[in-house]
Amino acid sequence: MLRRLIAAVRGRHAGSRAKPERPSWSYDEDGLRTIHDASFTDNPAFERAYRRGVDAAGGSDYRWRWRVHIGLWVAACASRLDGDFVECGVNRGFLSSAICTDLDWDALGKTFWLLDTFQGGDERQTSEAERRAGWRDRNAEALKNGFYVSGSAAVHANFSQWRNVRIVEGSVPQTLARVDAAKVAFLHLDMNCSAPEVAALEYFWERLIPGAFVLLDDYAYFGYAESKRGMDAFANRRNVRIVTLPTGQGLLVRPPRGAPPPRE
Repeated sequence: MLRRLIAAVRGRHAGSRAKPERPSWSYDEDGLRTIHDASFTDNPAFERAYRRGVDAAGGSDYRWRWRVHIGLWVAACASRLDGDFVECGVNRGFLSSAICTDLDWDALGKTFWLLDTFQGGDERQTSEAERRAGWRDRNAEALKNGFYVSGSAAVHANFSQWRNVRIVEGSVPQTLARVDAAKVAFLHLDMNCSAPEVAALEYFWERLIPGAFVLLDDYAYFGYAESKRGMDAFANRRNVRIVTLPTGQGLLVRPPRGAPPPRE
């Protein structure tokens, strides 16, 4: 009798802990598939910002909603801090257009600095490892099929609705000194190449205010191992940590100056 009673109690507890039947995929884009809540994609404010990004890209939907969701969240947090925004690797301005729309950019009183060659990547910045991994072919294909913008005229037209946007044309790191920002609250790096991304982070590090956000588009993205290797080396030199996101991005928050390094 006692054994049957114990078995019945255990059965009831086991049943209460049972997980619900797995639903269908709630999100499946850009290398990320999940059954978890992705209802942000139905939010009207998100849809409006994302659609502005699509319009900036000439009507092309890159199907990277979760990446843009992360970018909008980081930008919204950074908007409460003192300092300008900087993006190195703009292309047509998908994410930065979405950010400007979401934050009602000119109302913030900040300047958004947008740096790019506006004609694809600069091969002079690539490493031998990146060339072996197919960087040259990917860059050429992106230019050929129109994914990369050719010239800055369309980008200037796209951002003309906002007063407080500055477009800086040319290669990083040569153009970094043209960013007239004493304080930076948000830095987005998306140049698909390790050396200029690390150079930009090194250049802006002392301008990043405590709590500033650095969003790394290529950090954990498939096929860009050199970008992660370069950023990890930077993080080790600075005794900071980068969090890996399932979107392929990385996120770093500038710690207070003089703060002790994180415990291992």
